[in-house]
Amino acid sequence: MNRRTLLLLLALAPAALAARAQEPEATKAQPELPKEQLTIVTKDGQRHPFNVELASTEAQQLTGEMFRTSVPPDGGMLFVWPSVRDSPMWMKNTLVPLDMVFINPDGTIRHVAEDAVPQSLRVIESGGPVAATLELAGGTAARLGIAPGDKVLAPQFHGPG
Repeated sequence: MNRRTLLLLLALAPAALAARAQEPEATKAQPELPKEQLTIVTKDGQRHPFNVELASTEAQQLTGEMFRTSVPPDGGMLFVWPSVRDSPMWMKNTLVPLDMVFINPDGTIRHVAEDAVPQSLRVIESGGPVAATLELAGGTAARLGIAPGDKVLAPQFHGPG
């Protein structure tokens, strides 16, 4: 990145932060979002189907699972990012524990953060750049043996598998 580009980005950063601060904060659960089927294939070859909501807009992604009182055992929410990036998450205003599955562009699982604590402001790191984050009901990863290296089959991911 050249110096001019860097200076421009630094100059725009305060404006972007100010705009984000002006966005209204969610005060209630968002309506159910459109759903899509995806399957997680674990190392032992077991296939685990899920029917997940797609958080596709920035507003939907900012609200996520906030204020929801349950997540179905075969449900969750998929956040597909506009580009591959680090995906720090938190549990602000989230009332139920979640497992966060961080997914590479080819659909392999990079990292799993299990049983995130409801309403915690602790940042949960993706462990590196990812294409998407999948939130599942807390305890799902342990119950099904979902771990890094497993494969997520969904239209958003490309590559072998």
